[in-house]
Amino acid sequence: MARRLSRGYPLVMNHATAKLPKYFYRTAPQACPYLGGRVERNIFAELDGQDVAGTYDLLARHGFRRSHKIVYRPDCPGCTACVPVRVVTAEFSPSRNMRRIVRANDDLTAEIGPPHASIEQFRLFQRYVRTRHADGEMAGMNYVDYRGMIEETSVDTRLAQFRDPQGELVAVCLIDALGDGLSAVYSYFDVDRAERSLGTYAILWLVQRSRIEGLPYTYLGYWIAASRKMAYKARFQPLEALAPDGWERMQFT
Repeated sequence: MARRLSRGYPLVMNHATAKLPKYFYRTAPQACPYLGGRVERNIFAELDGQDVAGTYDLLARHGFRRSHKIVYRPDCPGCTACVPVRVVTAEFSPSRNMRRIVRANDDLTAEIGPPHASIEQFRLFQRYVRTRHADGEMAGMNYVDYRGMIEETSVDTRLAQFRDPQGELVAVCLIDALGDGLSAVYSYFDVDRAERSLGTYAILWLVQRSRIEGLPYTYLGYWIAASRKMAYKARFQPLEALAPDGWERMQFT
């Protein structure tokens, strides 16, 4: 059984009990946050029903992402720049520079637990967003908004917190556990510790965590070649991209 939701990606039912949400909606057009002069629209649906985990697995394999209890996917008029990508965990081999980054952060301690928000996290989040994404919607988030982003979930969500030897929080990664991998929902870090390359380190840690858990993929969200904020994901190879006929290995020259 398959159902087509625009952009040429058929949703194929391949889970015993998973069901597609009854209703999908489209957001109103708004300015694209990644590519100037373009318009953004998303398809979205609420994650609920009898087998939420199975439904989420199904939709994640078809390019959907999660925010709170909503799943969404770009459906922008005349644009397909947002490409869902995932790292092939078992075949991933870090570059020399990536190995250097891992060594530079060997002294960090990772704490993995349920998705509970704290004021300590929020303060780090504010510094990160106001430095890196001051022109985005997240820059205006208050603590209630932040807590909703972290804690409002209907699936298996975890929070990884990274601390230095003095116990100071330096990075946070919100993670969803899927049937075939871990999904990086959102991460942020101390922007004043550039020497640690904490953004890259968080992804390297997540890929390794997927490997430890025996999961074949690490989902990184959307890769946008023309966006500096998103193009970095191409460094984590081998990388697969979702194409109209399914997931395909990306080729980089």
